[in-house]
Amino acid sequence: MRAALLLLLVSLIGTVLSSSPASAQSPLPSYGEDRRGTSGFQFLKVAVDPRTAALGESVVSHADDVTALLHNPALIARAGDVEGALTFTNYYVDTQLYWAGGLYRLGPYTLGLSIQAFDSGELVERTEVSGPNGTGRTFRLVDLGVGLTVSQALTDLFSYGVTVKYARESVLDVVTQAALLDLGVAYSVGETGVRLGVAIRNFGLDGRPSGEVSYLDLQNGEPVTVTGDEFARVTPPTTFLLGVSYDLLRGLSALGLTGPAGPQHDFRVSGQLTNPNDDTERFNLGLEYTWNRVLTLRGGYQLGIEEATLPSFGLGVRAPGYDGVRLDYGFNRLDRLGAVHRVGFLVSFD
Repeated sequence: MRAALLLLLVSLIGTVLSSSPASAQSPLPSYGEDRRGTSGFQFLKVAVDPRTAALGESVVSHADDVTALLHNPALIARAGDVEGALTFTNYYVDTQLYWAGGLYRLGPYTLGLSIQAFDSGELVERTEVSGPNGTGRTFRLVDLGVGLTVSQALTDLFSYGVTVKYARESVLDVVTQAALLDLGVAYSVGETGVRLGVAIRNFGLDGRPSGEVSYLDLQNGEPVTVTGDEFARVTPPTTFLLGVSYDLLRGLSALGLTGPAGPQHDFRVSGQLTNPNDDTERFNLGLEYTWNRVLTLRGGYQLGIEEATLPSFGLGVRAPGYDGVRLDYGFNRLDRLGAVHRVGFLVSFD
């Protein structure tokens, strides 16, 4: 009963906060297209692990390994006793994202640590008048997110989790920092194969810029310095996630329509509603087939993203005879921006 009430409470909180009208005094107003691209810390929204990207980002209910630190902290309570993962994303226009995470089970709790970084590479400084082709100087954008997570399984069916996160963006000599929270709950509907997940990601107060930037005033030819206090605060990209997944073979076995579900085949379908505070809602779909716990094929699609006209796909391979090691690959493409490739390595110890 407590599990059901907590699941309902988090769902209601997320729905109210992420769908408040523009006139409401809410910390998480949702203006749909009117607020598209208005939040900062955008690197926190990118799916940096291959499995999630391949499944159309529909994993809030069933990311049962260390990568759940990215999506729903409640799910790490269902992972192994010790897990670690590294991922690399070759992102658009020659930028890169890196992510590393680990978890450790300590009594009734599971503790997690994750680090995410975005690197723009060297960029050429350009000015409108004196240096349209470059001033001879370069700069680099490096963004960082660090999260500490605690999760607990209250029953075999229900778990919850909380992540405290530090986020940092830097542009030239201006640095913006913020403290954020991820909240999540997960619930399995008995032996039916149906699983529910609810999460609120990147919830917190606006980031405060610090530092200063100097430029040349073209009207009087004098240098001007702008300090961080004069910059607008940066809103975090808060997102509400509500998802469901269904282990098809396990569900059919529970209904008596097939024999006992065995380890040789596993097939899962998933759906997820994603409601960000700086864009319109979208619906995510995913399919995942696993053969003999060795080879996994994945596919997904995101409804509501204009450039995503093709489905995403990917695969996972485990070491034969030892499924505690997994290699993952994920691919997706946007029409005008091009393709994104992700690779990941995961190790698990029970």
